[in-house]
Amino acid sequence: MDNQATKKHKRRDSREVAFALIFEWGFRQDENLDDVISQAIAARAIEADSFALNLASVTVQNISAIDNMIQKYSVKWKLNRIPKVTLAVLRMSFCEMSFLDDIPVGATINEAVELVKKYATEDDSAYVNGLLGQYERERMGNSVPNPARSEG
Repeated sequence: MDNQATKKHKRRDSREVAFALIFEWGFRQDENLDDVISQAIAARAIEADSFALNLASVTVQNISAIDNMIQKYSVKWKLNRIPKVTLAVLRMSFCEMSFLDDIPVGATINEAVELVKKYATEDDSAYVNGLLGQYERERMGNSVPNPARSEG
């Protein structure tokens, strides 16, 4: 594998670790993220690099703003109706797109879709793709109707 491919694979693995930490924290929001991370590392021997730890941390630190963004773009689905896996991926992806500047938006959306395909359903992956795409279009000033806003 060349250096570029290795970096992409490493980032994908790191993103999956961050997703797992955010997902787990979603069930234990009364706990400090550092405690959740420590327990996850001890229980499952996960390897959380600086990218994964930073992404999980920035997501949790900005959870109110991120959840407000998700709710804005998920007009027909309230947060409590979004499956926990899908919500964790959305939280992580909105964080990347809103709070981390060095990640290409296309990579964020692609990785989000792949994670949801792996851990949720094909319908969830279409929903995530549509929601993130609409968010990005509006951020870039090009509002286009989005099928992810339909009843679900």
